[in-house]
Amino acid sequence: MTTISSDRVHVIAGGYPPGALGGHDMDYARLRLLELLEEQGLLATTGNDFTDIHRWLPGTQLLITYVAGPYLDDDQNQIVRRWLDDGGHWLGLHGSSGGKAARVGDGRRRRMVKTSHHDTLGGFFINHPPIRKFQVDVVQSDHPLTRDMPESFETIDEPYMIEVQHPSETQLLLTAELGPDNSAPGSGFVYDEDTALQADGKTRALGFTRSIGKGGATYVALGHCHSPASQAQPTVDANVEAAGVKPTAIRTSWESDAYMQLLRNAIAWGMG
Repeated sequence: MTTISSDRVHVIAGGYPPGALGGHDMDYARLRLLELLEEQGLLATTGNDFTDIHRWLPGTQLLITYVAGPYLDDDQNQIVRRWLDDGGHWLGLHGSSGGKAARVGDGRRRRMVKTSHHDTLGGFFINHPPIRKFQVDVVQSDHPLTRDMPESFETIDEPYMIEVQHPSETQLLLTAELGPDNSAPGSGFVYDEDTALQADGKTRALGFTRSIGKGGATYVALGHCHSPASQAQPTVDANVEAAGVKPTAIRTSWESDAYMQLLRNAIAWGMG
């Protein structure tokens, strides 16, 4: 393809349709990521979706995505796959495992559509129950991506249900005993089978990595954040409400030392 630089990172943070927030505080996530890159003296370019990815990957070593709606189409996916084969690294955060949602019947509910984007990232979002407090377990404490992280930490986040696409090639980094989907009947996304729940009936993968050619892809499901302007949660678990009132802002994972250490490690992993 083209020469991959050793000092440039491309950050994509945005919702769908263009300009929408997608229920997340995109400005906050973008700012925190850029602060981490500045902290390490790294150059950064930014985008809101994958439309012009072909312009920015040449000369880029690490791609970081925090999106709610945008995803790679098949042609863009091929560009990213060639870049990964050549040594690029992709860090996908939170909603990066989502993408296209198709309406089911004549109602308002939708079903997530699996595409080549998910095959490359290695994870496919099925649904998430209400935001809740839960414990995250670090399962590969000796991996560079989990260096200096505690054995476990607590957060308030969306408990993502992620189907791992290449389990035999994938190293799990983070898990949580979230159990079966407890969404209220008729809420969330439609799916036929919970293919994200592991064999023990309680554990879900929340972070993992895999090599692709000379490069690789890492995905971390944690990282929900919303502000009063971007609050779009229909339900929040009672354990994060105050006197029955839904919080107007949530940034708990981003305020966690463990999550920030994970992001620093991921940047170091991506930059080689």
